[in-house]
Amino acid sequence: MQPIINLTYTRWTTPVLGCLFLATACATPVAPGDPLPGLTRDEKEDFRQGRVEFDRVFTPETGLGPLFNADSCAECHEEPVSGGPGDEVEVHATALLPDGSCDPLLELGGPVYQQRVTPALRALLGIEEEPIPGRATGRALRTTPDVLGFGLLDAVPDETILAYADPEDRDGDGVSGRPNRFIDGRLGRFGRKAFVPTLNEFNAGAFPIEQGVTHPASMQENTVAGAPLPDGSDPVPEPEIDAEAVRLADRFVRFLAPPAARDLTRKGKRGREIFSAIGCVACHVPVLETGDHEVSALRDREVAAYTDLLLHDMGPDLADICLGLATPSEFRTEPLMGLHLSSHFLHDGRATSIEEAIRLHGGEAASSRDSYDALTDDERSALLEFLGSL
Repeated sequence: MQPIINLTYTRWTTPVLGCLFLATACATPVAPGDPLPGLTRDEKEDFRQGRVEFDRVFTPETGLGPLFNADSCAECHEEPVSGGPGDEVEVHATALLPDGSCDPLLELGGPVYQQRVTPALRALLGIEEEPIPGRATGRALRTTPDVLGFGLLDAVPDETILAYADPEDRDGDGVSGRPNRFIDGRLGRFGRKAFVPTLNEFNAGAFPIEQGVTHPASMQENTVAGAPLPDGSDPVPEPEIDAEAVRLADRFVRFLAPPAARDLTRKGKRGREIFSAIGCVACHVPVLETGDHEVSALRDREVAAYTDLLLHDMGPDLADICLGLATPSEFRTEPLMGLHLSSHFLHDGRATSIEEAIRLHGGEAASSRDSYDALTDDERSALLEFLGSL
């Protein structure tokens, strides 16, 4: 694993940090919901039309459900703009098998279990939500994060992520991040367990999984915990939207700029030094670099994402479900860009403050958590000011 903890503070405290892609160019800061600087005219038009698709509200008559969590992408990603975090909490469930492998319960409706149903399905089955099958060994709550800057995360090369992995903790720092893999072996990076490999799959999958809206690449309606939908519950033939609508929604998310960090005071700059000194940067890597990309605005960029996109063991108190190679206690390092937009923290929103979230860190993060507790009041205040600026 690269010796992130030994990086000198000057790399992260010089004025150049304010000019990284998190704040875009110093002369042209972006507001939440703005597109990436440097898009072509056609890309800007895709972004504009894609926002319409992202904000589009579905009804049962236009394809919603019959099982769903939200009636639009923007219902879950909405504060303070489309693409920001939301207040929805959804339910996931999987089964950890005796041999240690993970069953995502796909044939039983998993791993996402929808919390809402259309009136037609309610009338036919008398249910208010999709039931979780008894075979599940774990149940998880998931809040909806912002997706600002996700196009840049998608453009980080696999080899960059893998360079930070140290599954055997060969450097002895107590941090042993490891990659998750999709069912076909590809490197995962999206979702709280880093299971989904690409942003396109993450975005396209949200239509059938979260809204019950089919499209040409996903023609199968959700089952009711594995049981087929009853006749008369879904009046709209498949596909319920076309491939162009999915493409445009993907372009909108892909071209969303990461939110600009707030200007740091002297105290906040000291907090940034403390963040490094107590080892937080071992997982929350301050800067990732994108690679070659067909979109110039995503090519060879530095983004202050504060993540390594790897799995880390967070201890038994936060454990919930397995997914892919991830054990119940393993989670992907949460990107901290846009942290100031959130009001609830951690994967399930249980923490109502940044400080509470820090104190709930366990496992590989226990040493940094204990170091935080050992700080003086002024040092903790400086660190929290820094985090609140991201």
